[in-house]
Amino acid sequence: MPKETKALIEAPAVTAPDLLRALSWGPPPQPDVEAEEASVPLAHYLWVLRRHRWKILGFIVASTLATLVVSSRITPVFEATATVDIDRQTPSGVIGQEASRSVLNDSDQFLATQIKLIQSDSVLRPVALRYNLLEHERQFQDMDPGRRASLENAPVLLKRLKISRPPNTYLLLASYRSTNPQLAADVANAISQSYLEHTYNIRIRSSASLASFMEKQLDELRAKMERSSQALMQFERELNVINPEEKTSILSARLLQLNTEFTNSQGDRVRKEAAFNSSRGGTLEAALVSSQGEALKRLTERLNDTQERFAEAKAHYGTNHPEFRKLAAQAAELQRQLDATRLVIARRTEIEYREAQNRESMLEKAVRETKTEFDRLNARSFEYQSLKREAEADKKLYEELIRKIREAGINAGFQNSTIRIADPARPPINPVFPNLRLNLALALLLSSLLAVGVALITDVLDNTLRDSEQVARTLNTEVIGSLPVVKSWHGRLGPASAAKTAALVKASDTDHAVTNFDEAIRTLRNSILLSDFDRRTKSLLITSAAPGEGKSTMAAHLAVAHAEQGHRTLLIDGDLRRPSLHRRFNVPGSLGLSNVLLAELGWRDAVIKLEQPPDLHFLPAGSGSRRASDLIGRGLVEMLDEASLEYDLVILDAPPMLGFAEPLQMATAVDGVLVVARAGETPLTAVRGVIATLNRLRAKVVGVVLNEVHSETSRYYYYYGNYHKYYGAGHGKPRA
Repeated sequence: MPKETKALIEAPAVTAPDLLRALSWGPPPQPDVEAEEASVPLAHYLWVLRRHRWKILGFIVASTLATLVVSSRITPVFEATATVDIDRQTPSGVIGQEASRSVLNDSDQFLATQIKLIQSDSVLRPVALRYNLLEHERQFQDMDPGRRASLENAPVLLKRLKISRPPNTYLLLASYRSTNPQLAADVANAISQSYLEHTYNIRIRSSASLASFMEKQLDELRAKMERSSQALMQFERELNVINPEEKTSILSARLLQLNTEFTNSQGDRVRKEAAFNSSRGGTLEAALVSSQGEALKRLTERLNDTQERFAEAKAHYGTNHPEFRKLAAQAAELQRQLDATRLVIARRTEIEYREAQNRESMLEKAVRETKTEFDRLNARSFEYQSLKREAEADKKLYEELIRKIREAGINAGFQNSTIRIADPARPPINPVFPNLRLNLALALLLSSLLAVGVALITDVLDNTLRDSEQVARTLNTEVIGSLPVVKSWHGRLGPASAAKTAALVKASDTDHAVTNFDEAIRTLRNSILLSDFDRRTKSLLITSAAPGEGKSTMAAHLAVAHAEQGHRTLLIDGDLRRPSLHRRFNVPGSLGLSNVLLAELGWRDAVIKLEQPPDLHFLPAGSGSRRASDLIGRGLVEMLDEASLEYDLVILDAPPMLGFAEPLQMATAVDGVLVVARAGETPLTAVRGVIATLNRLRAKVVGVVLNEVHSETSRYYYYYGNYHKYYGAGHGKPRA
């Protein structure tokens, strides 16, 4: 016995409520398994279709036959069509803007408008009243008089009328359907003619309305033009000028010139004011930069030259020399002239500054007066221009309207009809409804799609286990065996049965079904014993998610198949609540496992040795007990350890995992656990919960066994049938 298994057994006892809560837990997250669930092979869908092929074919045939019968009993309907030609490019204008107007690229919108116009009440009502179409279409059938009167005043809608347009044409097809071919043709022609008359009436009413509107607008424009002209003349008399716009232009030019001179005078005044302020300081430098500074500059240069010669004469000749006196007199004269010139420059600068100041003041006054006059006249000029524009606009609009009226009168005489009946409707020969070929094709297609869709949806919504590939994909575990279905189980195994496992079925069951089951049991036995070469399985627990999965029957057959090979085998009925294996072998079940666990007798004393096969021993469950979960404990582990030393294989048939506590303790005491599920019956979630619980208990799950597998649940079932059809019932040679 492994150490971890013994540690789990020797752990404190787990109560039934705790075990039930553990069973209610969901399996741990398995992202890899969920990712694998999304990938379903295409062969599976093909198998689903092959599985339901007769149902699908039956539904398709029934739908097609029903369509054929219904179509043959329907009253034929005839359709007559009248063709209306609409000339989009006419009428064209003769003179004016109409003559040069290009055709708009709006043919789709134009023809859509005409289609709506044909379906209008003004076009359909005269035809409907003439041929009594509302009664013919049974729109007033089983209707009270009040409701009928209200519907008669409502817009007319013909259900059997169809207006269509052939692509890339200016043609409209008016089609009407009726059981009477002559009536269908008459109605189509009448609707086309009513449409033509309605367009004529619209054009006449539009022309009359437009003429009346234009005459009214002409009178209003004439009165408005006269009022605006009189207002303009009155304003000119009040303004007392020949042309106010020219007067405004003269004042504008004068104001611009005065403004320029005023700006220049300001700059001149600023320059002269600066010169005046400099000259008042009396410095020679200020006098030199003035406008008269050139003469002063020459005097200064002469004075400097004279002073240099005076200094040289003083140094050479002395103060009493005549040359010295002459140069001294010249220097004094030049100094006097320089002072006088500086005084004259200062006086002249002041005079120029005063003159510039006075000129600036005069120009400023003139600009202000001119601007005042310009603003006054300009305000009146705006009013004059507004009145003049209004008068000219009224006159131009009046003249334009008169010209348009004359052009419209001329163009109206050249208008032609743009709508004509190109091909009148004639009574049809062949009906358009029902279309037998089309109905049969649609019935075949739709019934096929519906049948296939229902079959696939049914398979998608099926949450039961079906085949090994589905189990491996969804539960991340292996299916180590699949047991085919065997009809009419007898449920009993006689102690001296000559046919051994074949005695589990009635005499009416075929050898083919029995052989399939026998081969599946042998395959399952080999899969279990050869699954682990490093560690041989000595004890095996067989359980299921819920009752009725066939685990007890499979445990009995597996034990018989193992014992037939000459291996000592012990089969233990571990279902202490509802034991059933003793009835299958026709042995007494009063003493058994429950008595061993209660220490009333040894387990070897309770074991029953069966006659056939001789190497099979059986330990019944004993008397049933509701306290079965309390009996499973250390005694079961010790008994299994001892039995594993004496037997080649110990098979323990346990109660279902969901809802019972004792299978949890049993699972930790064996070398491997085998989960049995009925194909097509056991829910996938139940088996997933069982496997998750066993993994949580660290019990070794050998795999899952699918019981009662048949062609309706698994796409791998045909291997059994094909194999035995070819080789016969266990003879090893092909059948003749």
